[in-house]
Amino acid sequence: MGRTGGQTGGRTPGRTVSRRRFMQASALSAGAGYFLTAGVTESRARQNDPMNRLNVAIIGAGGQGGSELGGCRGENIVALCDVDLNRAASAIVRHPRAAVYVDFRAMLERERRNIDAVTVSTPDHTHAHASIMAMRMGKHCFTQKPLTHSVWEARQMALVARNNRVATQMGNQGTSDSGLRQSVEIVRAGALGEVREVHVWTNRPIWPQNINRPETRPARGNRPAEPPIPPTLAWDLWLGPAPDRPYHSAYCPFAWRGWWDFGTGALGDMACHTMNMPYMALRLGAPTSVTAELATPLNPETAPNGCTVTYQFPARGDLPACTLYWYERRKPPREKFLDGLRQGQEPSGSGMLLVGSRGTLYSSSDNGTNRTLLPRADFANYQPPEPTLPRSPGHHAEWIRACKGGPPAMSNFPDYAGPLTETVLLGNVAMRVGQRLEWDSANLRVTNADSAAQYIRREYRRGWELAAER
Repeated sequence: MGRTGGQTGGRTPGRTVSRRRFMQASALSAGAGYFLTAGVTESRARQNDPMNRLNVAIIGAGGQGGSELGGCRGENIVALCDVDLNRAASAIVRHPRAAVYVDFRAMLERERRNIDAVTVSTPDHTHAHASIMAMRMGKHCFTQKPLTHSVWEARQMALVARNNRVATQMGNQGTSDSGLRQSVEIVRAGALGEVREVHVWTNRPIWPQNINRPETRPARGNRPAEPPIPPTLAWDLWLGPAPDRPYHSAYCPFAWRGWWDFGTGALGDMACHTMNMPYMALRLGAPTSVTAELATPLNPETAPNGCTVTYQFPARGDLPACTLYWYERRKPPREKFLDGLRQGQEPSGSGMLLVGSRGTLYSSSDNGTNRTLLPRADFANYQPPEPTLPRSPGHHAEWIRACKGGPPAMSNFPDYAGPLTETVLLGNVAMRVGQRLEWDSANLRVTNADSAAQYIRREYRRGWELAAER
């Protein structure tokens, strides 16, 4: 089905949509349908484009999806999908010729011949479902960090991307920064000597964690225990593969990150950024063991208020075994040994230290894009090595170039983003199991705790199952 309109109304252009679309979204949330407007016709979408532009679909067009729309500026935006039409209103107004959907499954089926590539900016628990469906159709894929909600899904994403020969990129944007790549080159050139110890920290969480389900709390005064579902939100589609539960604003649209059913906590939110540079520079690969120490007692519903995760990595070729410590809490870590390692540097809210036999690299950024080499006197005249890594045209641009036949993006799923995400999410498994985990990466299993299996590969709500890639 084609369409020629697509205009939206409302008192505040770009922020609201017409009453007609509100009513359509309300019907959709009740299961009455899956799409609002059909997209451009196949004949138009597949015409030869003298600009060699991609036909891109945006899954999760509100919120973070705005970044993807900006990154794909200059390409053809042919479809927009979001379970909350109000959050996607600005994108809909800016792209009036794009098809609008609330269910990515319907969008991919109906627009499959019109789409070259997709971006996925949904909550963590639906990353794999949207991405894998698209890639199995041969669509190039850009997915936000963390790549997936579970370790098994990260392995599947890598396998599906490789088997379908699609161009991929995870949204850990620092990977494309020249400062991060230079930090990697400095470490790999041996400036620090042998690095056996890494410390990475974040000031997250900045949302509520270590709390229970809100619908179990008593109502106060006239406030209902279960607020009504917003008329523009298709709640059942937002839940997707997660277990069924009543709607509450405590989950959607922002604080889902702290809830195990939907998000991956502070570790999942930030480690693909802040752990990224040392993971790449030291070629860490898969750990052999992971341990988590919680700042608060384990809550089965939400991630803790603070945690220290210790990853043990084996020797890798000429590189020695390495221990990486991850700290998550609202204030920077104040461990006394870190004060000595920083050598007088005031710790940032997020940052990292790579401790070598010849020196230490301290970065006060989330991505390792800036650095101080310590002791300062020893590195006063230090000159970085000649570049050995290519410089990027930009994170989305690097992926778009790969989609058009250029070299693979650096944070592609099979070679980098998948293994990094597996490592990151193992920390959450250790938090939930409550003991040291011995990890067999080849077989994707914890060898010393049977209870870990349920967190390595989660169960899905009926109708949302994911078939394993072979």
